[in-house]
Amino acid sequence: MIARMPCMRVFYLPLGMDFQAGQVLLFDKPKEWTSFDIVRKVRNTIKIKKVGHAGTLDPLATGLLILCTGKYTKRINEIQGQEKEYLVDFKIGAVTPCYDAELPEEDHKDASHITEELIEEKMKLFTGDVVQIPPIYSAVKIKGQPAYKAARQGKRLELKPRTIQIYEFSFKGGTGEKDIYRALVRCSKGTYIRTLVHDLGQELGVGAYIRELRRTRIGNYKVEDALDVLDFAEKYKIVKD
Repeated sequence: MIARMPCMRVFYLPLGMDFQAGQVLLFDKPKEWTSFDIVRKVRNTIKIKKVGHAGTLDPLATGLLILCTGKYTKRINEIQGQEKEYLVDFKIGAVTPCYDAELPEEDHKDASHITEELIEEKMKLFTGDVVQIPPIYSAVKIKGQPAYKAARQGKRLELKPRTIQIYEFSFKGGTGEKDIYRALVRCSKGTYIRTLVHDLGQELGVGAYIRELRRTRIGNYKVEDALDVLDFAEKYKIVKD
């Protein structure tokens, strides 16, 4: 499991923080929270509607989620456009329909012949300009409807490929669990790490899917400086009282 760092910065929130004028808030998103769950929690805490996030994280992913409040919501596109960094644990020898651990494994294959050296070699194929097709279980809109909703309804989908940039896809070794490995990814806006891992699995010939995903950085913003959303909600309320 990718460790979640303790969040201490919430203790240093200044008195009288002006959320309407604009703030950039860093949160360490817990697993199974949606990005909008964090937005809603912060809105309810600071009592203003103008709150938005700068880049969605899947519910099973953890890590850095940046929120902008008030007039700083104008900065969302600027922040979204910055380089992103992730740690990813992935399993080889199986796939899932959603490319992560939300749905059961299928299409099992023997991966005993796959070496760490081969994985590292194949990763090199996925750097620079890379063409991706988003997962069908994604928020990409198809005729105004998120693709994941159509997928869950059993509809046949054809998503358009897009070109993204992978600046680094580096092998970080095994995790101690059979057929599960770790990698670091630095990439551009619009990159689907689930697709990256899926495509690596296809290149290896045995399939692969994400077990754990953690966003560690967006531009110069780091998860080590992030807040815990529940601590924020509790302690900011105490400060206001």
